[in-house]
Amino acid sequence: MLDELKEAWQRGSNFTKFMIIFWVSAPFVIGLYYWIKESVQKIIGEKVKEKAVDIYHGTIVVDKYRYLENPEDEKTINWLEKQKRITEKYFKNNPYKEEIEKRLKELWNYRRTSIPIEVKGDYFYLENDGTQNQPILYKQRGLEGERQILLDPNKLCPEGTVAITNYSVSKNGKYLAYALSEKGSDWQKIKVLNLESLEPLEDEILWCKFTNISWVGDEGFYYSRFPKPGSVPEEDESNYQKVYFHKINTHQGEDKLIYERPDFKELGFTSIVTEDERYLCFHIWHGTDRRNRFYYKNLEGDGPIIKLLDDADAAYHFIGNKGDTFYFLSDLDTPKGSVIALELNNPDEIIEVIPEGEDVLADAVMVNDGFAVIYRQDAYYQLKLFDSNGDFVKEIQLPGIGTVEGLWGKNTGKELFYNFTSFLYPGTVFRYDFLIDESNVFSKGDSLFDPELYETKQIFYNSKDGTLVSMFITHKKGLELSGDNITVLYGYGGFGISVTPAFSPTIITLLEKGGVYAVANLRGGSEYGEQWHRAGMLENKQNVFDDFIAAAQWLIDNKYTNSRKLSIMGRSNGGLLVAACLVQWPELFGAVVCGVPVIDMLRYHKFTVGRYWIPEYGNPDNPEHFPFLYKYSPLHNIKGNIQYPPVLIYTAEGDDRVVPAHGYKFAAALQKVQKGKNPVILRVEREGGHGQGKPLAKVIEEQRDILAFILKECSLS
Repeated sequence: MLDELKEAWQRGSNFTKFMIIFWVSAPFVIGLYYWIKESVQKIIGEKVKEKAVDIYHGTIVVDKYRYLENPEDEKTINWLEKQKRITEKYFKNNPYKEEIEKRLKELWNYRRTSIPIEVKGDYFYLENDGTQNQPILYKQRGLEGERQILLDPNKLCPEGTVAITNYSVSKNGKYLAYALSEKGSDWQKIKVLNLESLEPLEDEILWCKFTNISWVGDEGFYYSRFPKPGSVPEEDESNYQKVYFHKINTHQGEDKLIYERPDFKELGFTSIVTEDERYLCFHIWHGTDRRNRFYYKNLEGDGPIIKLLDDADAAYHFIGNKGDTFYFLSDLDTPKGSVIALELNNPDEIIEVIPEGEDVLADAVMVNDGFAVIYRQDAYYQLKLFDSNGDFVKEIQLPGIGTVEGLWGKNTGKELFYNFTSFLYPGTVFRYDFLIDESNVFSKGDSLFDPELYETKQIFYNSKDGTLVSMFITHKKGLELSGDNITVLYGYGGFGISVTPAFSPTIITLLEKGGVYAVANLRGGSEYGEQWHRAGMLENKQNVFDDFIAAAQWLIDNKYTNSRKLSIMGRSNGGLLVAACLVQWPELFGAVVCGVPVIDMLRYHKFTVGRYWIPEYGNPDNPEHFPFLYKYSPLHNIKGNIQYPPVLIYTAEGDDRVVPAHGYKFAAALQKVQKGKNPVILRVEREGGHGQGKPLAKVIEEQRDILAFILKECSLS
């Protein structure tokens, strides 16, 4: 063997010699690698004791605060108790707290009504009179008739932590199915009310989240649910969603399984019965990927499930049908959106109904034998009507530059409901009457402030790479650009979610104090269509942070504020945004408010529904994704010997969407390295979730603490 190697060496080319060296040394090199790996893990493990060590594609990552992921760990419990004492002491000594709480309670005391739906002449809607923890579900006979309370969730729990998260009325108005959530959880249970007797049925559906409720007549409804806890491994409790049909007055165990995909456990299903009740449709989603599949089943004769759109090559939002023609809002080859139609007898031909335009086609409903369409023009909204052929009919004039939050109408109906809001305009429900060509207020609540004292303007600025980004700025009229105004900059930048003008008592309270409120329309949202979204996701995520940092610098350069009085604020994916900007540009900000944040970008996908976000963020277990995730992950980019600005991190023990461990670990890491006296405060809501269904009392307390923190740390006189 050695003689053969010697001869090959003497006669061989350089390449042959290289291969001989590689072949001879490979076992030694591989053995050495694993010996070094084990030794390093052992050495580091001994050094950091209980701290975890992971190796990602050859990169060693130490997680010093892994224990905070376990809420039952005694160290975690003791650490949280310490944080609670620090936080209570901080806010007890805050001079703005009582004044802000008083004003927030006044400003929140206005009527807030959801868009109604009409069934057999009755209108159903949720409404909060201004002071209740949770909105009440009402039924009203006609537009002017008396209304009655169907369900008051405030009576279900004295703390106000039970919320109605969804409801659906049967086709003939006999039954109401509604979903309840407790303590802000994404998990829901569905119950049923007899609308004739107002007596609850014994029907109860468990193990649901991210489901709708779609009736067939008064017989029963379709819904989606996950496996019973304990029947699958814990990591699969948010996988294997299935579609069932529930027949009224039966037990959940008798529900009929309609569809499942055990071969693709990550798929989720939204079931929709068409308005004519001829078809059952399936909107099939994969995490937060905006591209989806669409199947249908003919309910006349119980036909098979047909895979109409199965390539997941675009977004297909089902609008409705006319007979065997299905209509969709889609971004297939139209990143700003279009309305298309498919004939079921010729599904390969896509018919363009409303083509892509310069503005983003954000939403559409079928109404009055035509279409009502919401457009976004530079991140604010227009409402337009089209006929059945897709020809433009008219634009419905809105009260100003703002946001249309939802539409409701029926295929052949003669009324359209929509909700309009802006920074200075509380949410108002309008009803457009096609018969008289006129919009009138259905429900409006007036908050106790004078909008004429303030103004909103939209500016455009250049990001780091020259991309033009829009920003809304709201403040008192006649504001002096002295460079010394307290300013709050808000952003989100992800998942194709647009941040557009909307009313908030928190903003009004800030403005009354002479503050400035700014919202940047960052890449990652869909303010300018799907291309704008994709420019801020996966390997392009740094664009979002650059856009936000450029917005902050513009506000400083244009004398709205200075770095000591500039606060940044965001929640959820927006919490990731402000956390990343904090560690990248700590000197640029006077305070940071980081809500229910995603922080650990190497482990986010291991908790609750975190794996849903992989299409947006990427997968750290993928060697192509790990470098960009590790490069911006806030937890892994905190540096020592730096004075970070004051930071308020708020989260909730019951958050089962973004687990609170993200916030815990971020607070612990920042507190460990913080140089100087700037506080790092962790505020933990004991009985709350990600935000959905939070009682008004807790909302006011949370917003009070946020504003009190900003005003104190930015030294507003």
